[in-house]
Amino acid sequence: MGSERNVPFDIPAYVARVKSGPCFICAIVAGDPTYDLEEIVYEDERHLAFLARYPTMPGYVLVCPKAHVEHAVRDLDEDDYLGLMRVVRRVALAVEAAVPSERTYLLTLGSQQGNAHLHWHVAPLPPGTPYEEQQYYALMSENGVIPWSSGQARELADRIRESLAEA
Repeated sequence: MGSERNVPFDIPAYVARVKSGPCFICAIVAGDPTYDLEEIVYEDERHLAFLARYPTMPGYVLVCPKAHVEHAVRDLDEDDYLGLMRVVRRVALAVEAAVPSERTYLLTLGSQQGNAHLHWHVAPLPPGTPYEEQQYYALMSENGVIPWSSGQARELADRIRESLAEA
């Protein structure tokens, strides 16, 4: 899978789906087969990590608590927050072992208006990415997403799972 971002992203359709549809993370936790590109790479009794449906970089993974919580600071006590961050770090290290990366971005996004379920983005910046295409530019789907198929998702998820097993 290359990192060329040549697939346009339909922002209005995405916004409409996010604002009117069910919580996509709760659907994934429930095993909804509609989410076939979101290959699960890590799961324990309280957390889940899966490939992003609209990746802007190879190896883009989301990590979340299984329980529907919406705020990283208010909705988690310190032990739960630190437990989630341990999973974020573990998954990020596995992603870096499976996908070449110059730097790995870690951030949480979403709001009460859409994608409210707390989740962390683990986004590995490909080596050699021009500076002007790094940081927020690299994360923005408005700049296009990489070509992505369920076969590619399975293959990449297998590599990340292997890295997790070796850790």
